[in-house]
Order: sequence, then C-alpha cells, then structure tokens
Amino acid sequence: MGGQENGHVKDGILERLAKGPVIGDGSMCMTLEKRGYCRAGPWTPEAVLMYPDAVRQLLREYLRAGSDVLQTPCFYSSDGLLESRFKGKKTQFTSYDLNQAACKMAREVADEGDAIVCGSLSPVLSYFKNKDMEGARKEFENQLQPFIDNNVDFVLAEFFAHVEEIELCVEVIKRANKPIAATMRIGPMGDSNGVSVEECAVRMARTGAEIIGINCLYDIHTQLKVIKRMKAALDKEGLKPYLMIQALGWLCPEVENNLTGYLALPEAPLDLDSRCLTRTEVHKFARDAWEAGVHYIGGCCGIEPHAIRAMSQELAEERGRSPPTEDMTPAFSKYLRESMISYNRFKADNKDHWFNLRPGTGRLKNPATSDVYEDCSFDMSEDL
Repeated sequence: MGGQENGHVKDGILERLAKGPVIGDGSMCMTLEKRGYCRAGPWTPEAVLMYPDAVRQLLREYLRAGSDVLQTPCFYSSDGLLESRFKGKKTQFTSYDLNQAACKMAREVADEGDAIVCGSLSPVLSYFKNKDMEGARKEFENQLQPFIDNNVDFVLAEFFAHVEEIELCVEVIKRANKPIAATMRIGPMGDSNGVSVEECAVRMARTGAEIIGINCLYDIHTQLKVIKRMKAALDKEGLKPYLMIQALGWLCPEVENNLTGYLALPEAPLDLDSRCLTRTEVHKFARDAWEAGVHYIGGCCGIEPHAIRAMSQELAEERGRSPPTEDMTPAFSKYLRESMISYNRFKADNKDHWFNLRPGTGRLKNPATSDVYEDCSFDMSEDL
C-alpha cells in the first residue's frame, strides 16, 4: 500500500499500475540548474540542503502537473560520486544526509495531493571504475538506508548503463521490502558491455523487479523502438513486469546508435533548448507509449512540468481524472477562445492544428541535426 493523506491510505504503485497509466515526475537536477540551484557537470543534488525551497517548489509543480509519483530528488547521491565531486572543497555532503532530506521533502509535497514517493538509487563509482562489487554493494546500501528509514512507497534503480550493476542494485534494494522499479539508459545497441536490449530486459525482469524499463540518453522515438523490443523479448519468455519509460526532453535522432546518446551532442548540456520537445509531441508520445503497453510514463532529463501536464492530459480518460491545472490550462486550451487575437481563437481546442504542426526553430541557417562525436574519443574514464 502507499502512504496516507489526511488519514486516507493511498493506493501503492502496483495498485495504481493495475488500474491504468501512472504518470511520473520529470527532470530535477537539469531543471534546477536552469533555475540557478544546481551545478552543471556534477549534477549532484546538494540543492536539497542548500536550497530546499527551490526543490519543494519544483516538486509542487510536478504534483500540480498531474504526477502520481514524486521521486526523491537525490540523483547521483552516492558516496563515491560525492567524494569525487567535492574533493578539496570545504563543504562535504554525505549520501545519507542528502537522501534523508530528499525523502522528507518528497513526502511533504506528495501529501499535499494524492501522490506517492519513490526512492531513487543511481550508479556508483565503485562499480564503474573498478567493477568492485562489494564496494558497489556498500554504496547502494548507503543510498538505500534513508529510504528504509523514511518508509518510501517504492524504490527505483535508474540510469544504469550495465545490466550487471543494476542486478546488484536490485538485490540490495530487496532489503527495503518494497515494490521495485529498474530502468536502464540503453538504446538499440544495448548496454555498455554489449548486452543486447532483449537480454537486458529479461535479466532485469528476472531480478524480481515488478517494473522495468528505460530512461534518459535517447529521444522518445528511439525509446519507443527500444521498449517494443524489450516487450517482445519479455513476452517470448513469459515474463510480465510492468513497463516504464522516463522520457528524454530533447530530440536527438542522430545519436541513436551511439552508446553515449545525447551526451555526444555538441550542444550538451547547456545549449539543448532548440531540441526541446513541444507539448504536442509529448501528447503523441504518451499515447504511443500507452498503446505500446507502457503503464508508467514519466520524464527524465529535460522534461519539465508542462510536459508532465501534457502526459496527464493526454491520458486523462484512461486515468479517470485530469491534472489539477485543468482549471487554468486544459489541453489545447479553451481559454484561447478569449484571446484578443483572432488567430489564437482559431487554434482553441483545435487538435488538428496542433497535431499536424511542423514547428520551426527560427534559426534560418541551422541544420536539422548536428555533427556528433561518433567515435566518443574524448576521455570518458570518469563518466557514469
């Protein structure tokens, strides 16, 4: 079961998934960086202690956009990464401190509505640098403990590039005795050790995780291709976990066959704005994902509250409710009828206009796609 709201016991994640689509939240570190509360590069979540009001505000925006789940805002909160990112600095944050604060504020905001809380674990340096399984286990245990102490509703292992590492992470997460979700940042080429999409899917499902899927690195079109391959492999083996996608907020078709995904773009991470998904594209994605059998649909890097609102609006009928913003901004807003501009009035509730739109960039001489570092020859020894 899930948490409580004013004495009412909320449905847990598995009950919600059984009833229909579940909408997750979106980008935290990337969005907080744009707002001036996070460091581009390290992407560590010290904002939960340094700027808690900013973090709460963003969580509230996701709740208002229709999120059923609020993740603890503690991506990349692992001891090895924190030590690496803050080496030589006076201020040192521990994984426990950050995750503890993240749990409390996620629960505080979730209890303002009908949302539940997901504790999120991410990859660790012990595995990436040395394949040190015991060191990695310890780092995962340290990430997990605050989620146990704060009784989160379920636990997610996310952004993993190696199926071997996510298998270990899920093994550790079982200590929490909560439903488990697991997502990898894989594209058509499979994981970073060359394990195929299909094998990754089957191995993740066989860990016992009730929810599996993908997040980040590749755009929505590539993600839909990958999740369909995963589903076919799972069906072949008779495995039936719930499927999950956390969408990337940018379009990047030219990196589909690059193991580093959007990170190989020359625009990453500071000049990706021209690639942002429109909300209409997010509407289409949410519909396509649901029809492909994906029950948990949320956002990752670059997905901001208005995109989560689009997901919520597109699947309102299947969910049996509209997002709280419907009084202000319904899909293809009826309030455009009240515009003083006639062309805006024409576009009010005009789904054909929006769904047939080919948005421009306004940059007359810019190419549709960019040259990418296909050989990834830059030093990636510190990359997770």
